[in-house]
Amino acid sequence: MFGLGVPEFIVIAVVILILFGAKKIPEFARGLGEGIREFRKAAAGIEEKNQEKDVESS
Repeated sequence: MFGLGVPEFIVIAVVILILFGAKKIPEFARGLGEGIREFRKAAAGIEEKNQEKDVESS
């Protein structure tokens, strides 16, 4: 669709490495992982509340 292959991905990775540096990338990845984890917890909590409301209204 967008035509991103291995060479394009390598170029993007090198640019990110140059911009942020090797020390910042693991910190960024860790923060991204924590953010995704929090989002999943919140989404699960919302779904549980919706299921409880459905049970109560039945």
